[in-house]
Amino acid sequence: MTRIAHIELDDSNLAPPTPEIDQERKVAIFDLLEDNSFVLPQREDRVAVEGPYKLELAIKDRRLVFDIANENDVPAGLFYLSLGPFKQVVKDYFQICESYFEAVKTLPPSQIETIDMARRGIHNEGARVLQERLDGKADVDIDTARRLFTLICVLHFGG
Repeated sequence: MTRIAHIELDDSNLAPPTPEIDQERKVAIFDLLEDNSFVLPQREDRVAVEGPYKLELAIKDRRLVFDIANENDVPAGLFYLSLGPFKQVVKDYFQICESYFEAVKTLPPSQIETIDMARRGIHNEGARVLQERLDGKADVDIDTARRLFTLICVLHFGG
């Protein structure tokens, strides 16, 4: 009941994704649906609708949009997050991913591992920022936040 059972990305206003971005998207969605924790807390201004949830993520007017309903399409929440707090970490994440993909082609395993550790650290930072931004709106564990952060990245730099 406290999970995302379906996820959709609204990328209608974005350029078509590159093959690499499309693969990242598919893996993140698969991993997210396999294992996640997503809870809408009770608030004074609304009754918490129980899950499992359908989540649509989009970027509109330079904001990240979470549109949430339960499996019966009963609206459960709609909230907008400024992309400002994500800007630097998303940029850093894509730069380190680019370095990682180049390193895999030419560098020895020890150097690839070092770059991968840095990539994971930046990814964790993005997940932490997402958890902070969702505070009071939705409770997610670190693994769910990591997977959602990946989806934010592929939406942010969809083309």
